[in-house]
Amino acid sequence: MKNYFEFEKHNTSYKKETLAGFTTFLAMAYILAVNPLILGDAGMDANAVFVATAIAAAIGSLVMGVWGKYPIALAPGMGLNAFFAYTVVLGMGIDWQIALFGVFLSGIIFLIITLFKIREVIINAIPAEMKYAAGAGIGLFIAFIGMQNAEIIVPDPATLVSLGDFRNPYTFLAVFGVIVTACLMVLNVKGGVFFGMVITAVAGMLFGLISPPSGIISSIPSLAPTFGAAFTHLGEVQWTTEMILQLSIVVLTFLFIDFFDTAGTLYAVANQAGFIKDNKLPNAGRALLSDASATSVGAILGTSTTTAYVESSAGVAAGGRTGFTAIVTAGFFLVSLFFSPLLEVVTSHVTAAALIIVGVLMASSLRLIEWDRIEIAIPAFLVVVGMPLAYSIASGIALGFMFYPITMILAGKGKEVHPIMYFLFFVFAGYLFFL
Repeated sequence: MKNYFEFEKHNTSYKKETLAGFTTFLAMAYILAVNPLILGDAGMDANAVFVATAIAAAIGSLVMGVWGKYPIALAPGMGLNAFFAYTVVLGMGIDWQIALFGVFLSGIIFLIITLFKIREVIINAIPAEMKYAAGAGIGLFIAFIGMQNAEIIVPDPATLVSLGDFRNPYTFLAVFGVIVTACLMVLNVKGGVFFGMVITAVAGMLFGLISPPSGIISSIPSLAPTFGAAFTHLGEVQWTTEMILQLSIVVLTFLFIDFFDTAGTLYAVANQAGFIKDNKLPNAGRALLSDASATSVGAILGTSTTTAYVESSAGVAAGGRTGFTAIVTAGFFLVSLFFSPLLEVVTSHVTAAALIIVGVLMASSLRLIEWDRIEIAIPAFLVVVGMPLAYSIASGIALGFMFYPITMILAGKGKEVHPIMYFLFFVFAGYLFFL
């Protein structure tokens, strides 16, 4: 094992790698509670989603560790799960089973474009500013969902939305959670988001707002409600032109977000670990293939897109330098399968802080956009605000990507726009005007 992962070359040890793997797990363990809650809103069985989340994270992290040899863990991605539940299922009215099929297709396409080395062409086609805008917009969308679920933001007939009543004990609990989590993050506590949820849940139980769990350890819940559901309903669907176009947009959006989120995460974590050489990522193909295969497997199990987690940087900071770190993280995800009763105390008011803080982290990419270039600022801004205001990640991307070629042409820079962006202009224009 030491020789396979080249411990001596990376100046690491079993102790360092194990500690790093545990640190990474703590940093991303919140997804075990948040993902079932979000996909549960789409009508999926929360217990089955919990199992699918843990197993998908374990398999994805294991493949990344053994084959990709990177200290990067995977799990169902934040933002992608929100797009799945609130845009695709609740917004477009697509059954969650068909949405899972869309996730599966996006994973297969990801595999193909990676195998045939088409990824460079796609990366170069979409301008960096639009990628940054998409990441920030998803962050705002996730934070808005968190505030809405916690009743920090509530509907208002006059202004559409307004601030909630902080005298409501449940809303106050959510605000308390945000404050605690923010303090932990500022103090650089590893796993701050996870521990913030734990403290909030405990506070909720102490003040009688949350009922204690019926137990701590139990047998693993059944995966039957979601396993293979991506394929069982295909024969019942009426494949109209509108349905095919909708599913195409869904697959394209899943692919777009996962592709660039993964590429950005891999580069950021690898750079922190000192793996980047001459601005290139060694074994990038293997790492991307690990991510793509995990997405397809996750869809079969019954969860939204599985992707590389930037929280892996916590493990790297703790000394993780090889794929053994990811293997350890995978092991902890498997162990977590026996603690499903604890999900009973993880209410929407408990998870609100996690959604809001993750939103903050994702919105940090706003600083990378050249706001003084109006031809870039307009489409980027439309992407960012379009997602939370239209309550749809796809709609935000569509608005920005439709305006980008227009503003660039008017600025006399039409030749700088890649042909793929012109193609996407017509795709998203059709989506906005006809769907």
